[in-house]
Amino acid sequence: MQLARAHLIIMGRVQGVFYRAFARDIASQLGLRGWVRNLPDGSVEALFEGPKEDVEMAIRHCYTGPPGAHVNEIETDWQDYRGDQKGFQIRYY
Repeated sequence: MQLARAHLIIMGRVQGVFYRAFARDIASQLGLRGWVRNLPDGSVEALFEGPKEDVEMAIRHCYTGPPGAHVNEIETDWQDYRGDQKGFQIRYY
């Protein structure tokens, strides 16, 4: 099993539509670790860590998002797996 880490910037209509809770639920279903938070520019930032195929599946779900969301683009930065995340959190400023 290959482990992976992906840092995402999700752009579009992604705030005010429960996007963070959606990302948390997807991560929980897939057993991924990491976090998600809103950014001041209206985008959402997320970090997923776990088995690569599950991280890839989470990213595919992020393109759809919850009802009411409209994702224009996702910037994905694949990083070396670190194993430093504990669970999956919604972060606030």
